[in-house]
Amino acid sequence: MRIIAGQYGGLRLSPPSNLPVRPTTDIAKEALFNILDNRIALNECDCLDLFAGTGNISFELASRGAILVEAVDIHFKCLQFINDTAKKLKIDIIHTRKADVLKFIIACKNQYDFIFADPPYDLPSLPQLANLILEKGLLKPGGMMVIEHPSTRKMDDSPFYIETRKYGYSSFSFYQRKP
Repeated sequence: MRIIAGQYGGLRLSPPSNLPVRPTTDIAKEALFNILDNRIALNECDCLDLFAGTGNISFELASRGAILVEAVDIHFKCLQFINDTAKKLKIDIIHTRKADVLKFIIACKNQYDFIFADPPYDLPSLPQLANLILEKGLLKPGGMMVIEHPSTRKMDDSPFYIETRKYGYSSFSFYQRKP
């Protein structure tokens, strides 16, 4: 797992092997950020990384100059790895929160310019996740959201849906709130 570009581009991250995660592959992550580079100015964004896991996406966002990255996960060891790595790299814009993501979404009062969610692929509420996040107002007008999901699941049942990009077994579905 490596940071693709930005201030920390090329840096390899080595999370413990016992974390309960399925990190986004470097190839898929590079493709995702190539798309995002043409759609949103990440260096002007407050970002939310839901189901943060290893912090793979959080570190990429920080490396590319995000203003703030809030990483939410329920697993303490994942957040501990993110915090330890951020401290080692002297990254102070990543803030972690230990929470059940679905409960966090319901209670959250903040809004973000960019939201990334990489839920467990077997999450029963996966098809409703985009609408839940958008209905709770977490995405700012003009903001963009990406949900990673298995390519076998359709995620286009939202008025904010733009497109889905497939990368093998994983796909990214894009959503945007118009300004």
